[in-house]
Amino acid sequence: MNALRVINLVEALPKDQTTSQVIGKQLLRSGTSVGANYRAASRAKSTAELITKLNITLEEADESLYWKSLIVKAKLVDSKLLQNLMQEANEIVSMLVSSLKTLRSKPKDSRISNPN
Repeated sequence: MNALRVINLVEALPKDQTTSQVIGKQLLRSGTSVGANYRAASRAKSTAELITKLNITLEEADESLYWKSLIVKAKLVDSKLLQNLMQEANEIVSMLVSSLKTLRSKPKDSRISNPN
């Protein structure tokens, strides 16, 4: 799960640097909210609501990717350690973009079937 890996990454950041603390807090917030927002999206009652919630999820996933890139560029962690995590984040962003494109092509008044 990406959120647990984000938590582990933040815990591995240097503790003695203000930069690490600030970026770590931002990444922790955005990186752990992706799963929570996706879970909320899975309970959407309409296509419009699902699109809104997935857009929030996409924003958080993209922000999380930004903070990971900044960690690499600032050399706070070896880039090789973040390679898989960043690839996974890119895949999540791509899947969300694809899902949103599909949903936007549906009629506006359509309801979604949600087993939850």
